[in-house]
Amino acid sequence: MKIEEIKNYIPHRYPFLLVDRVLELEEKRIVTLKNVTANEEFFNGHFPGQPIMPGVLQVEAMAQTGCIMLMNSALVENPDETLMVFTGINSAKFRKSVVPGDQLIMEVELTNHRRNFVTMKGVAKVDDKVVCELEASSAIVPREKA
Repeated sequence: MKIEEIKNYIPHRYPFLLVDRVLELEEKRIVTLKNVTANEEFFNGHFPGQPIMPGVLQVEAMAQTGCIMLMNSALVENPDETLMVFTGINSAKFRKSVVPGDQLIMEVELTNHRRNFVTMKGVAKVDDKVVCELEASSAIVPREKA
């Protein structure tokens, strides 16, 4: 799945769309790619002279990955009318810096589903080395009409 199709599943747009491509997609597992480029807005301030992708954006990229998986699954009847929002982030660990030129490969698995609440486990890697891992919970909620 390429970027234009990804936009059909999540509401995020530049500069906050943090998934460039879906590499694998199953009912309860997804693998995505984020090309980390030197011209990302956040590198202007994080950190000048030593650019590092903020950990919170790595977590957000994994959340977007999980959202794509859920919105493409049978768990969500009307993706156009639905949002996925964080309800908790547990056990987030950052193992290595992510810098311009890296390809962030994110794998997210659905670990539990109960009514409109889900838990997921995510791992992000660069060059097959774990850079970030977490467990997160989210709620599937109706999207407010504008």
